[in-house]
Amino acid sequence: MLTRPLFVLLLAGLPMTPLLAEPAADAAAANGSAPAFEDPRQAVTWRREELKEIERLVRQLRFDLVNNRDARGAAPRLEELAERASGDHLRPAFIEGSHGRGSEARARIWEEWEAFSEGFDALEARVEALRAAAEAEDYAAATRELSDLSLTCRSCHRRYRY
Repeated sequence: MLTRPLFVLLLAGLPMTPLLAEPAADAAAANGSAPAFEDPRQAVTWRREELKEIERLVRQLRFDLVNNRDARGAAPRLEELAERASGDHLRPAFIEGSHGRGSEARARIWEEWEAFSEGFDALEARVEALRAAAEAEDYAAATRELSDLSLTCRSCHRRYRY
C-alpha cells in the first residue's frame, strides 16, 4: 500500500529520489576513500572516527599477533589498517580551519604542514613494517613494530594535538 505523500508524488509526476541523501563522508567511507571536505566540523568528525578505528585496529592486531600469534587471522585487519592509516586517506580531513572548538588539533598543523605531513609517511612505514613482520610470522618483530607504531602515533599527537 502506498503512503499518501508517496502517492501524491507519483500523481504529480515528480522524480522519486531518496529524501535523505547519503552524506559525502558516508559515501566516501563506503568506497574506501576520504571525502572532499568543505565544512571544518565535518572534517573533524570524520577524522576523529577514522583515528578511533585505527586505534581499535591496532588493539585488535596486538591481540592477534602478540597474544594469539595468528598472522593469518590478522591479515584482513592489517589490510584495513594500511588503507585507513595512509596519508592519502587521512590528509584530506585536515583542512585549514578544522581546529578549535570540537577539535583536538592545534593550529600548528597548518603552520608546519610539511613536518606534519611527514608524520603520515612515518605512519605508513610503520604499518608496512608491521605487515612484513606478520607475513613472515615473526611475532617478536611484530611486537616491536606494534610498539614502534604506537610511538609514531604518540609523537605526532604530542606535537599537534591538545
